[in-house]
Amino acid sequence: MIATGTAAPPTLSTGRRIAGVGLATASGVAVAVQSRINGELGVRLADGIAAAVVSFGLGLLVLLVLVPATPGGRRGLAALRAALAEGSLRPWQCLGGVCGAFLVATQGLTIGTLGVAVFTVAVVAGQSASSLLVDRAGIGPTGRQPVTPSRLVGAALTVLAVLLAVGDRLGDPGALALALLPLLAGVGIAWQQAVNGRVRGAAGSALAATLVNFTVGAVALLATFAVEVAVRGWPSGSLPTEPWLYLGGPIGIVFIALAAAIVRFTGVLLLALATIAGQIVGAVLLDMLLPTAASHPGPTTLLGAALTLVAVLIAALGPPPRR
Repeated sequence: MIATGTAAPPTLSTGRRIAGVGLATASGVAVAVQSRINGELGVRLADGIAAAVVSFGLGLLVLLVLVPATPGGRRGLAALRAALAEGSLRPWQCLGGVCGAFLVATQGLTIGTLGVAVFTVAVVAGQSASSLLVDRAGIGPTGRQPVTPSRLVGAALTVLAVLLAVGDRLGDPGALALALLPLLAGVGIAWQQAVNGRVRGAAGSALAATLVNFTVGAVALLATFAVEVAVRGWPSGSLPTEPWLYLGGPIGIVFIALAAAIVRFTGVLLLALATIAGQIVGAVLLDMLLPTAASHPGPTTLLGAALTLVAVLIAALGPPPRR
């Protein structure tokens, strides 16, 4: 009877982890679509920072209407204020939006030249390594998580897979130099997901946590854009008329809200790996179905995408690390 009673929690935990992996993979596909949208918007505006301001600003406007209009959102904001007042949530843990703003800015600055696949490999390289460190340091809501063999193998295979997927592009020195921006953005994503999970836990609302993320990110982008305009002048491009170019912000809302909600079940590393798998699949599909001048899909790209999915399964199906 004792053995039977203790068997249920691990099954429940594994089920939640697998469900979280599925949602994170789907959100990764959405990130690849967002990258293409914001990259094209940056090309049209001739300014990646301006494109990021438009994307983040529209997302913030949606949240400013949505969160106060929902009972859960209002309760979440009240709980968030109480947590900050009593000190259970630190102010620095509300700054994840700065990393999100930097990621969106790099989309507009680099994807027009790098393409979605090369952009993704740079983000992955930073995200995989930093996720291990963030989990080990216990920054996320799941607390400290050791680097188990399955998690380490999954992270290493993911980096190898994306390198294989875009190996024919890595010989371009110009592309490698420009890829440093999304590399740094990938490092920040893991920290962003960890602290946003903390904010979600304190607020009890993924929407409230997402509003905090977008508010901080929008302020950071507006300050950066103001400096850029003062130094370089107003962007030379004009706002496009195609509605789909303004969907980057709403897609970001879905991604941030899902990540904040499920990171407590998956941990930062597993969330990152599943998101990466979705990003790779989405990037490959976009480059094949809707190619641009920077798109070069081929057999190695498909093989790399398949290896990425294997890496995520290894990390997801391994034994959950002890806190």
